[in-house]
Amino acid sequence: MAIGEVVVFAMVIALSPFTLIPALFMQFTPRPRATGGAFLAGWVIGIVVPAVSCAALASVVQRPAEGPAWVAWARVVLGALLILFGIRQWLTRHGRAAPGWMRLLADASPSKAFRLGLLLSLANPKILILSAATGLAVGSTEPSTAKAVLAFAVFTVCAAGTVALPVVLHMLLGDRTLAPLSRLRQWLEQHAAGVMAGVIAAIGVLVLFEGVAKL
Repeated sequence: MAIGEVVVFAMVIALSPFTLIPALFMQFTPRPRATGGAFLAGWVIGIVVPAVSCAALASVVQRPAEGPAWVAWARVVLGALLILFGIRQWLTRHGRAAPGWMRLLADASPSKAFRLGLLLSLANPKILILSAATGLAVGSTEPSTAKAVLAFAVFTVCAAGTVALPVVLHMLLGDRTLAPLSRLRQWLEQHAAGVMAGVIAAIGVLVLFEGVAKL
């Protein structure tokens, strides 16, 4: 099992606008610490449950050491399509409106933030696929329990780190964090489409590379 593969999947999740923007918005709600912590809890559950479920599934499915060639070619085609889609989204990024779910973040309560954390991770195909891919990568290698726990711990820390960081900074520094976080939030709101294009292209490169490696 390659921890590096798990880290790559986790970092793509961590740097996604669907991760960064809500985490920053939570620091401007009426109860930022409680709201940010609740969102973090929902987010962690939403990325860990699919990963663990897919790892359990992969560990009990008997598969040949080498999959059929068409599976590798399918990865290559899918990766290429994702790269092209990312390039297209980058070229058409100007004039795109901010996602509608951002409006739900402004006055979020802790309970609402928890539900949003679950929703934005479990109901987002890109995040869900990356979490599932992590679980498959862990489960398919038949690791020991200790190694599997370590892999999921590394995945959780890396994937949820950008959600936890604003919460920790607010707890340590208080309102002094609001000015820089506000500037970062505004930048992400303006460039969300471009950042998402980069994330999609990065996923495509990963899938393409994995398919080529198995040919």
